[in-house]
Amino acid sequence: MKPVFEYLDYRAYLKDAYEERKSESSFYSYRMMAESFGVFPSNIFRIIHGEGHLPARCQSRALEFLGLTGRGAEYYLILISYARERSVKAKGDILEKAMSLRDVERRPIEGKELEYFSHWWTVVLRALLEITEGRAVPAELSKCLTPPVPTADVEASLNLLTELGLVKKASSGRLLPTQAHLTAGGPAKAQAVRKFQSQILALASEALERFKPEDRDISTLTLSLDENAFREIRELVRECRRQIQKRVEECHHSDRVLHLAMAFFPAALAPTRKP
Repeated sequence: MKPVFEYLDYRAYLKDAYEERKSESSFYSYRMMAESFGVFPSNIFRIIHGEGHLPARCQSRALEFLGLTGRGAEYYLILISYARERSVKAKGDILEKAMSLRDVERRPIEGKELEYFSHWWTVVLRALLEITEGRAVPAELSKCLTPPVPTADVEASLNLLTELGLVKKASSGRLLPTQAHLTAGGPAKAQAVRKFQSQILALASEALERFKPEDRDISTLTLSLDENAFREIRELVRECRRQIQKRVEECHHSDRVLHLAMAFFPAALAPTRKP
């Protein structure tokens, strides 16, 4: 079934959930679904076919039935409000809130594209091309990088970006980025990303001395917490990262490229616990 964020009608999501369970077991019925929601079978039939709305008392049961938590649950409840609202203006405000919860669009990284993560400056150059509006003179771009990178390495990275289709050459000869966000998965891809992240964390350490405090923001926290707090804070970090990506999409006159390195890892464990 598609992710909840691809839906704008909460009832369509319910219908797809029903059909998925029905495909897994021919014995599954509207009556069984109605029992999960605490309503009559006729009511659940009307709801998933767009002829009625889910009662407020059933919303928590719906989230449990659909397995939604966190941002997904919040998004689904907003869809319910959107469907029930009659005011055009209010519906627009609710829809805007729903859209803010959606992830930014990403392009998967595959095969040879893993070379993209081999050197930190390849990633930076791709972002830098947005600032230079595609002007791609290796000697000029080399001078923009911090720390400095040889012109030959810059040229090689530009060729790689072009070969991988991560930038495209316009009729004017300029190199324009194709997608704003990328993601990677699988063992080989995860290893390539970890290597890239190691480079960025090393640069973060060097930045303490390389840049003046007003040009950077580096801080640390050492915390003692339990498993629940750890999971909640990790989710907060993920949400913060997602909101930052959203904010970056709103920048139309960028004048710099920055790294943002987030690290949240164990420093000590209780004597009775093993990693």
